[in-house]
Order: sequence, then structure tokens, then C-alpha cells
Amino acid sequence: MSLDYVSNQEIIQAARRNLPQDVWDYLTGGAESETTMRRNRLGFDSLGLRPRVLVDVSKVDTTTTFLGQKLRIPVMMAPIGSLQTITPEGGVAVAKAAAEFGTMNFVSSVTQPSLEEIAASTNHPKIFQLYIRGGLDWCAEIIERVKKAGYIALCLTVDTAHYSRRERPLLNRWQPPSRRTETGRHFQALLTWEMADAIKKIAGMPLIIKGIATAEDAKLAVEHGVDVIYVSNHGGRQLDHGRGTIDTLPEIVEAVGGKADIVLDGGVTRGTDIVKALALGAKAVTIGKLQGWGLGAGGKDGLVKVLELLEEEVVVDMALLGVTRVDQITSAYVCKAAPVTFPHEMSAFVHIPGGQLR
Repeated sequence: MSLDYVSNQEIIQAARRNLPQDVWDYLTGGAESETTMRRNRLGFDSLGLRPRVLVDVSKVDTTTTFLGQKLRIPVMMAPIGSLQTITPEGGVAVAKAAAEFGTMNFVSSVTQPSLEEIAASTNHPKIFQLYIRGGLDWCAEIIERVKKAGYIALCLTVDTAHYSRRERPLLNRWQPPSRRTETGRHFQALLTWEMADAIKKIAGMPLIIKGIATAEDAKLAVEHGVDVIYVSNHGGRQLDHGRGTIDTLPEIVEAVGGKADIVLDGGVTRGTDIVKALALGAKAVTIGKLQGWGLGAGGKDGLVKVLELLEEEVVVDMALLGVTRVDQITSAYVCKAAPVTFPHEMSAFVHIPGGQLR
């Protein structure tokens, strides 16, 4: 099924029409003043591109690899909790979209249906994201299920020692299902590097640490044998007044020194955002809000269309930048530039009336 959207702007507007206010606010908002969320966009908006011309760009290859798996574009699906509130299929819709398009998805441990059902919905590779809700014995039981279900890597989220104050949902007196019913959340506050070491040993598969925001922690992650550094501030939904993820990327890349792959999320909504992240050293990006908006607009098909539109943008961006492969995109193609829009969650879509949808 091909949906007749010409821009992801239309998809966002369709999602707004389809989603109830509480779900929309859960998906779209950030923590407290939403400063971190806005800085995610401001960081991208404050970078300019330096195109080269008179290059043969008649053929542009957007593919890359991640953990040995081919990606059609350097974009994967970030783990999102409570997906069943956005689309009835929940995590299955994301898995099917990723498989159909040709990328990978991170499956949240706090979404529905079960990790086994999501894994079984396609035979395409997937990554499991884990929130700690018990001791090491509890972790071992979950990891055994993850391995048996065929996931190729484990992603440990580390920026949620305490659940943040997300005021848009709070003002609605609404909480996502995972927040209402979950127990054992305090174990996330007990997570340390030593426990991460133990989890990596139990898992025996590539370990991704999600929530790295400084060079210091990136260096520690490499020292502890982490395979992938996932640069993230939870889409601006955890610590407020943090830096935009693209602003933290250069120091993290330097600290890692090529010893681990780097993935980034936070405010990624355009092909140019993807190009800028690659130029500054990311292997790939993941999308969260944009993923949810695609699901809200049309379930699995809506998300596939989001990815197709991003692919069109990346092809155009690469060609006009003067590169034909993603590994040619280096820091030589970016520079600092003055932003021209006020930063917010949709500032990449200037034709949305008022910038924000309520």
C-alpha cells in the first residue's frame, strides 16, 4: 500500500488528526521546559552544508552496514515504549516496516506485544532494548528470552535512573501504560558500569549503551568493551537543559577514537540531519518522534512512507553535496551557520501553520 504523502510534514499533520491529545503529547513533548528537546533541533539548525560541484553524482548509493547488517539508508528505528497506544499492532508494525523498507528496529522492553511476538513477526534482524527492572537473575532470564527469540544485539538504556517530569502528559493527568503498570523501576537507578559489565558477559552478544552524552562516558564505555555508543538524550524527554545530541557528537567521536560504532538520535527529521550526523562521525541515526508520527498517520504503511521520503531527501542531499556514497561524507562538508528558525520539535517543517500542532 502506497500512501499519497509528498512530505513528512503531511505525515505529521495526519498523525495529529488521528492521535488523541494524551498520546500526541506523550509522543511529541519533552521534559519540563523542553529546552533539551529544542536544543536537539537547534544543534542541527546551527550547522550549514559545504557542497562541492562538478562531481559525477548520476548514481548515489545511500546504503551502509551496522553490526554486519545492510541498511538501505543510515536510519534505524529508535526504541519507543507503549507503541500500542499509537497503532494497534504496536511493535509489530515497526518490525514489519523496518523489514519491508530494509533497515533495523530497536525493540523497547516496555512496549507491546511481547518481545517474542515482535521477533516472530518478521525474519528480519532486530535489536532488543532493555530497561533494568530486577537484579542480575532477572536480567539473565530476560536475556535468555532475547537470545532465544533471535535478536542480534542488546541495547542498554542508561539515562533513565529516574523518570522525568514530562509536563505535556502531566497536564493531561495521563501516563503511558508502561508507566502505570510497571514495577521494579527503582532498579534502573542501581545501574552501574560494573552491572553493565555483568550484563554484557551474560548476554554474549554485541552491547549497545544508549544515553551517552559526554566524552567522559564515551571513553568509559570503550574501556568497558561496549560495542556501540548510542548518543542520545532520550529525545529531550529526560534531563532538561542538556545539550543537543549533534552538539555532543564531535567530542564523543574524538573520545571513542574509532574503537566503537556511534549511533545518534534526538531531533532527526530531515535528510540533511542524517547527512550532518554522518559528517560529524555517526555511523547511523535513529528516529523516534518521526517514527511515531509515521505510525500515527498510517501504521506500518505510514512508517514505510516516512522512510521512503527520508531516502528521497538523502539522495538529493548527497547529490547536491557532491558525494555518491555515505562513507564520503566527512566533516569537510559541514560548518557552523546561523539558525533561521525558532527551534522546536517541528522546526524542520516550516510550512506547518504556527510551527506546532496542539
